[in-house]
Amino acid sequence: MAIKNQLKTAVLLALLTAVFLWVGSLFGRTGFYFALIFVGIMNFGSYWFSDKIVLWMYRAKEAKESEYPKLYKIVKEVARLSNLPMPKVYVMPTNSPNAFATGRSPQHAAVAATEGIIKLLDEDELKGVIAHEFAHIKNRDILISTVAGTIAGVISYISNMFMWSAMFGGRDDDSRGNAISLLVLAIITPIIASIIQLAISRSREYFADETGAKFVRNGNALADALEKIEKNVDVNPMRFGSQATAHLFISSPFRRQAFLSLFLTHPPTKDRTRRLREMKF
Repeated sequence: MAIKNQLKTAVLLALLTAVFLWVGSLFGRTGFYFALIFVGIMNFGSYWFSDKIVLWMYRAKEAKESEYPKLYKIVKEVARLSNLPMPKVYVMPTNSPNAFATGRSPQHAAVAATEGIIKLLDEDELKGVIAHEFAHIKNRDILISTVAGTIAGVISYISNMFMWSAMFGGRDDDSRGNAISLLVLAIITPIIASIIQLAISRSREYFADETGAKFVRNGNALADALEKIEKNVDVNPMRFGSQATAHLFISSPFRRQAFLSLFLTHPPTKDRTRRLREMKF
């Protein structure tokens, strides 16, 4: 299953790159390079400072071991089991149960959990959640999501250039026909890029589930935790933060919307729990 998920990610990144190169070739070298540099700088800054940005956004405070002994004990144990450095530990002041990992490398990582998840889950369930977050660190998912975001961002930026070009281009019949084609391209390509980017996000969640369960040799505990989290988030969603960062969490922290599965940041919980319960150790 691990090889399948890795292969799927590679194929999706290749497909996203192909769309990126195709759109760039249509617009011309100057505009293509400008978009690449502009979006690249933005995403590089986001990647380099992502830990500080997202921790600030969710009001996370570095936790003291004396105040959160259960959480610290679990993080230390999972760090040992995963053979990763001990990350910084943060707690978010909300009863909505959730957790995420951030940081540009295993040496600059942080794990954040909400007060709600610490109260809601038993020790084995919380260990499964923390192991999932360590898996994201081990699998370099912050870097992968940044690469995917950069490519999708350039596609969206170039598509916007297409749209303005179509709206304010020439006025003859041929130009109007070409403008309509450009407008369609400008609308469709960002959607395609977004679908691929979200598919990559879902693939990495499956892989983190599997990797984390292997760390602690227990898939059922994480499955139980995911079911509890989803049920609780439906009635107690996160009340601050942004939908743009929902992919960072182990489960979307906001109330579920009636979107097509193609536009979800996370796989359906029932699919994740089924896979976890079928794992053998």
